[in-house]
Amino acid sequence: MPRQVDLSHTLPDLHPVTGFRLGTTSAGIKTPGRPDLVVMEMAAGSTTTAVFTQNAFCAAPVTIAREHLGQQQPAYLLVNTGNANAGTGNAGKQDARQCCMALAGYTSCSMQSVLPFSTGVIGEPLPVDKIRTSLPAALGNLDEQGWVAAASGILTTDTVPKGASKTIELDGQTVTITGIAKGSGMIRPDMATMLAFIATDAAIEYGLLHDCLLAAVARSFNRITVDGDTSTNDACVLVATGKSMAPEIKSSGINYEMFRAAVIDVFTLLAQAIVRDGEGATRFVTVAVDGGRNSSECLDVAYTIAHSPLVKTALFAGDPNWGRILAAVGRAGLHELDLDNVQIYLDDVCIVRDGGRASDYTEAAGQQVMDRKEITIRVVLNRGVCSEEIWTCDLSYDYVKINAEYRS
Repeated sequence: MPRQVDLSHTLPDLHPVTGFRLGTTSAGIKTPGRPDLVVMEMAAGSTTTAVFTQNAFCAAPVTIAREHLGQQQPAYLLVNTGNANAGTGNAGKQDARQCCMALAGYTSCSMQSVLPFSTGVIGEPLPVDKIRTSLPAALGNLDEQGWVAAASGILTTDTVPKGASKTIELDGQTVTITGIAKGSGMIRPDMATMLAFIATDAAIEYGLLHDCLLAAVARSFNRITVDGDTSTNDACVLVATGKSMAPEIKSSGINYEMFRAAVIDVFTLLAQAIVRDGEGATRFVTVAVDGGRNSSECLDVAYTIAHSPLVKTALFAGDPNWGRILAAVGRAGLHELDLDNVQIYLDDVCIVRDGGRASDYTEAAGQQVMDRKEITIRVVLNRGVCSEEIWTCDLSYDYVKINAEYRS
């Protein structure tokens, strides 16, 4: 059975972005009547940049979107859920092109100015006719206020829509950044998340916008994991319409720093929302590693902990089984790790010190932390000055059930 979407879930205020319109409809791709097709329209002169999955078996729409983005700046984004159009070979690529051609025909733009995105079941043919015949309805719904409907229209196993929005003042003028994302399982993005679309009305040239995208992805979507799986369809798109009254953002100065920080904030909120809605998740977990020699070894330790089925099931049980965390740190592959210098904490409770269980640790103190819905596992390596943190969740019965029944 599919997960039920929580219709009572309230998104934060999603501020409209001048020059960016979204239209959502139901094409009946997998579930009749469910919103599953979204068209996003960018004003002429907009600047768009994107990053895509590193999975070698990337989906057909990823291949076509990369091709089109390399040829010209897009005018439209076309998103469907219910079918990933992945593992479909050359036929899948042709199907993606057919959908782009159909939208281009309705809007009098070139096929190359449409970027396609799909999410859903892998290995099934894309229902091109359903998409083609539903495009007029989506186009008829185009609206700068269309963020909330679109946030629901891109979901698969998610239980709640995910959105974030922020405004900043640059030289007395307002700049808006708003985004939506989908993702719940098959989440260890090697670039972004399953699908994320963020728009701003800032005026900024392509190179700087792309730098902001890379920085934001590195600090957000590339710091989350639900199950260690990288999707075939991951894509993250950042669009700048340039319609704000604020001056163009340059590569130096406070305006660029403020804009970059705001973009990272929006990306981080979206990334954390994905973890909170992880398939079957009952706990939101921060894994922080301090005192590493470099960023890479901090992340190696963090991901080893976050991907350990034994750690994740202990988190689900609310069991302060500190030995599982200790074991994960020990197998993370750090060269010449001095075990006596390592400290491990559950929130502010030290569980490991001097090579073993901390002398002042009590099971009651550990249990008090594990009874919380939000937990931080902190590892102090004491061998350098680097720090990193990632976000993950527990592994529950429901994760197995959801994925066992995904195609039913």
